[in-house]
Amino acid sequence: MRIYSHPACTRHDPGPGHAERPLRLVAVTEALREHFPALEWEEAPRASRGQLLRVHDDALLSLVLDTPVDGPMPLDPDTVLAPGSAEAALRAAGAGIAAVDAVMHGESLRVFCAVRPPGHHATSSAAMGFCLFNNIAVAAAHACDKHGLNRVAVVDFDVHHGNGTQAIFDTDPRVMYLSSHQMPLYPDTGYANERGVGNIVNAPLPPGSGSEVFRRTWQEQLLPALESFRPQLLFVSAGFDAHKRDPLAQIELETEDYTWLTQQLVATARRHGGGRVVSMLEGGYDLGALRECSVAHVGALLEGLD
Repeated sequence: MRIYSHPACTRHDPGPGHAERPLRLVAVTEALREHFPALEWEEAPRASRGQLLRVHDDALLSLVLDTPVDGPMPLDPDTVLAPGSAEAALRAAGAGIAAVDAVMHGESLRVFCAVRPPGHHATSSAAMGFCLFNNIAVAAAHACDKHGLNRVAVVDFDVHHGNGTQAIFDTDPRVMYLSSHQMPLYPDTGYANERGVGNIVNAPLPPGSGSEVFRRTWQEQLLPALESFRPQLLFVSAGFDAHKRDPLAQIELETEDYTWLTQQLVATARRHGGGRVVSMLEGGYDLGALRECSVAHVGALLEGLD
């Protein structure tokens, strides 16, 4: 199994007190190196403008990549452009591109991209919700356009709905988007009646749902829909902010829930996509929980690879 990351991803600094801080990635990479010393680490390349333009407008690329900044510059109340942001965003999106190429060329069956800033809130035209580019959407579009896949799935268990990913693909039947998320909560999208062209499956959960409701929702709603789609390649928006210790939400999950769900996803990938999974870090804002959940998730991705 391969991990893609890059030191530049720690140099995107939204400023003091911001939840999406560089220490998040430090916590993840340190935990993975400690628990899985045999993992293969690769440096994430930069995404090209052409690769980004598959899902983003040129105006957004110009804003993120060409704006001169000498300190944190708010793009909205949550999202900041800083001196290191452009390089971090290019590497974060490039990690997903490289991961897709690695699994499609048979170099690594499963890949985890330990990158930031996260991506699933970024729309075609707007950076938002801590996200500059939609890393997983860039990767999924690459899988379809470069590798000719016509059934790829993006599974999103971040506690916040991935409005950007949904909006980018809601008219593209090649890509299924499935999400569990807390509601009410930012960004107030992801209602069950949002179906796209039949390729969107949302399962909003009330605060305090806990492990039982979370697992039952996946078992009865989301996993059967994923199974019916028969994805040739499975992407995971791996946000760990539904954990009970996370300060930004109240789903109240346990670390073991991420092990369980990842095992279910790997089993689906084995049945339909040769076991291929590309996972990308999204949210998670309690550093201790983030460490634990990243280890649980990657540990489950590793199962059966010996």
